[in-house]
Amino acid sequence: MATPEELTQTVHDALSGEPRIDLRRHPIRLGVEWGDLVMEGEVEDVAAKKLALERAAAVPGVDRIIDKLRVRPARPMTDGEVRQHACDALLGESALRHVGVRSRDGSEVRELRVAAPGSRGGTIEVRVEDGVVTLDGDVGGLGTKRLAEVLAWWIPGSRDVVNGLGVDPREQDNDGEIAEAVRIALEKAPFVEAGNIQVATRNSIVTLTGVVPSQEQRHMAEMDAWYVWGVDRVVNQVRVVH
Repeated sequence: MATPEELTQTVHDALSGEPRIDLRRHPIRLGVEWGDLVMEGEVEDVAAKKLALERAAAVPGVDRIIDKLRVRPARPMTDGEVRQHACDALLGESALRHVGVRSRDGSEVRELRVAAPGSRGGTIEVRVEDGVVTLDGDVGGLGTKRLAEVLAWWIPGSRDVVNGLGVDPREQDNDGEIAEAVRIALEKAPFVEAGNIQVATRNSIVTLTGVVPSQEQRHMAEMDAWYVWGVDRVVNQVRVVH
């Protein structure tokens, strides 16, 4: 059995081999607590975070990861600002109009919208701590769960999103559900022309193809796919055509 020092060195080497992870600009601190690997630090984007966790989980001897990785926010915001933006986004999304929304600040809970009677839309509770948005409650479908997470990631001050939403009644997840959620995210993205982007998913790996008018849109489309709950990897084959 590897020692904690040997294990963390092996994980460090695995992270160093991933091009999307820049350990010089964004160092990741590694440790072992009670046999669990602890990963802590601020990474460039959600892709780097997911890939770091994937690379670490693949190392022999890593059974459980305590995830303390945070994403560098696009803009510094207070927890109150992030929480308000998250609630506003949920309330303003037409696809979630039958879903109840609650805001939690410590022990204070504000009921912002009650779920429509008989709609089975469920309720989403939003709380934010140190820029980390946590979504709790139960919703009526996987599509709702995924859309709520994307909306939370779109907030400039979000440093991570913990999606604790349950789905009632339970649904069987599959690649088709993930692909549809990515398509919806791209269609709703305010700065992406999604009409010429195609989405395919296999084994939770999303492949994007098609054309967009700028490199910036190409990058944003990829990030929107990464934001979707259940996506393990994104292969961006979108071309830029001016």
